[in-house]
Amino acid sequence: MKLEILPHLDDPSYLEKLYRNNKLAFKKEFTTLYPGLKGKPLADFWHERLNFETDELNWGNGRELGLVLMASLCAGLLAKLPAIFSLPVEFFYSRNIGFIIFPALAAYFSWRQKLSSVKIALLAIAILIGVLYINLLPNEPQSDTLTLSCIHLIIVLWALLGFVFVGNRTNSIGRRLEYLQYNGDLVVISALICIAGAMMTGITIGLFSLIGLEIGEFYFKNFVIFFLPAVPIFGTFLIQSNPLLVGKVSPVIAKIFSPLVLVMLFIYLIAMVYSGKNPYNDREFLLIFNLLLIGVLAIIFFSVAETSKNTQNRTELWILLLLSIVTITVNCIALSAIVFRIAEWGITPNRAAVLGANLLILINLGLVTRQFLMALSGRATIQGVGHTTARYLPLYAIWALIVTFLFPFLFGFQ
Repeated sequence: MKLEILPHLDDPSYLEKLYRNNKLAFKKEFTTLYPGLKGKPLADFWHERLNFETDELNWGNGRELGLVLMASLCAGLLAKLPAIFSLPVEFFYSRNIGFIIFPALAAYFSWRQKLSSVKIALLAIAILIGVLYINLLPNEPQSDTLTLSCIHLIIVLWALLGFVFVGNRTNSIGRRLEYLQYNGDLVVISALICIAGAMMTGITIGLFSLIGLEIGEFYFKNFVIFFLPAVPIFGTFLIQSNPLLVGKVSPVIAKIFSPLVLVMLFIYLIAMVYSGKNPYNDREFLLIFNLLLIGVLAIIFFSVAETSKNTQNRTELWILLLLSIVTITVNCIALSAIVFRIAEWGITPNRAAVLGANLLILINLGLVTRQFLMALSGRATIQGVGHTTARYLPLYAIWALIVTFLFPFLFGFQ
């Protein structure tokens, strides 16, 4: 965005347009440029405007708030479909949980990014294909490919939301990093909303119980299920309307959790050796091991998205480098265990899916680690780490598409 700001420093309307299109990116780039622009009236004005702090929340305009309320209402109604039409609960939620949330978020970002009609139509067709496909798969509860398709379809929908989030911007790499940051911010704000909601739920049920009315089951079935899907939608609205709301919290969380996770992983690997437990002959342990790997990878991605914006703190870089190296060790153990199980007992849908995912993660971590080493040695900037991560993200989406749509046919719906 630097190339867009500098040539238009004397055009207030153009700067205002840039700002409204992407407030977070505008503020970041303008803050970087401002030291060389200090003294220019328009630059000083924007500096004061961007750094003015207020305790009041920005609730957007009426149209945007109406869209959020409509999206939340639709998501709530979708979540209540099993109760409204007496649908099998397990069948519906296992296959359609992603379609309750992601289409509503996609609609919101489509409106914010002003996507073209063609892109909106393609997005709607893609979602419709997903709905029809997953609900027409044979109803075999014991089918591994069905379970894999349901899980990986959520990743596909997450990738589609990322496509909408990037929008029509030419700087897609930067927007992908912002998408990772948005996901981290959304986790933080959603957790806060859920905590507040849990407190309100406990108080409400407790108050009614004092007058002899036990409304717990009724409350959960009719209120919690309806309003829970609105949490990420409303959280997204708060983040987009108030960029600084969690902007100062998320970096702190990344800085705190990165060293803690590093220490935990290191101790865990030592404890695993002494416990005698290993993923080579224990299927459940291998599953938990891979879930741990995915969780740590998410923390690394979020930390990279936060760190690559402006930090030059070598301590943070060293922590992330060591975390990446330890995570590679965990990944190699999991990968060797999967290869061992395939060699001993043959290929299955689960083993094939986990093998592909672990290979992707290993390559990604290797590339990120290389960028960290280059940044620490002065041969590259920290922004290169973020760009490497952003460029690699589509590969996860492609693998999720393969597992979702091809694995049932490749393995005969077993």
